[in-house]
Amino acid sequence: MRSAQDGEGESMKIAVVGSYGAGLTIKSHRMPALGETLGGGLFDYGPGGKGSNQAVGAARLGAAVSILTALGDDVFAEGAHQLWKDEGIDATRVATTQQHTMAAVILVDAEGNNRILIAEGALCELTEDHVEGFRDKIDEADLLLVSMEIPLDIALAALRIAREVGTRSVLNPAPAVPLPDDAWDLFDVITPNQTEGRILTGLAPDAAMEPREVLQTLRSKTEASIVMTLGGDGSLIDEGGDVMHVPAFTPPHIVDTTGAGDSFTAALGVGLCDGLSLRDAVAMASAAGSHSTTILGVINSLPTRAQIAAILSPSAS
Repeated sequence: MRSAQDGEGESMKIAVVGSYGAGLTIKSHRMPALGETLGGGLFDYGPGGKGSNQAVGAARLGAAVSILTALGDDVFAEGAHQLWKDEGIDATRVATTQQHTMAAVILVDAEGNNRILIAEGALCELTEDHVEGFRDKIDEADLLLVSMEIPLDIALAALRIAREVGTRSVLNPAPAVPLPDDAWDLFDVITPNQTEGRILTGLAPDAAMEPREVLQTLRSKTEASIVMTLGGDGSLIDEGGDVMHVPAFTPPHIVDTTGAGDSFTAALGVGLCDGLSLRDAVAMASAAGSHSTTILGVINSLPTRAQIAAILSPSAS
């Protein structure tokens, strides 16, 4: 494992294991009703997938990023490789499989709320051999980011390697599934929202529980640091002691919430690599997420350091 302090002038290194997908977004004044065809929408096409979004977000904030995901042999894959080249991301270990590149259809209403339908395709063909081939990238990284639009066993295999080589890891459990008992010791930080927190522990996604009750349930499962996001209400942090609340940054307007979670996760990882406390890293992440809600689409909404700084310290901008 490479320390974040090693090598004066060297970039922090972040390894990402997750998804890439083509995102097809339509923004409308409202969601269509069942069986309804609704015109007048605004269309946006672009790269997506939680793993790739987080990789781009971290690279844009100054990290040297390597990514493991899977693509099909299709036009969407060409777009992925061009994106990673443009953003300076190491994609040399990305797998090409027989199925199509993941695609997502995203519907966004006038308030910025979204509904997403995904066809995973190539991601279903990721194997533990692919993850083992990424071991050296995890080993040399300051931090591993893992999200769950890939098969659960692949996500856990990556976290297991991080444990073996001593690399700090962050699990973004989205989309959430119940975690097996032996998974709860494999990560250092976990970042669910309230619904994901319930699902992870085997509860119904709409179980009647207050946020701190969800947090207590998670704490009973793991010794990891927990960052539970609450949307516009900020985040709750539990590092095994007192629970802390970090407020959200209210954006001047909301256009699209689609990329906010990935922007948050990328900035959190970079903040931790910077040596920030978890509280300060979450504040940085919250500023990044707030910025992302003000721009349609994902990639265009991922912020730079200067854009985050303008939110954290508006008087200095």
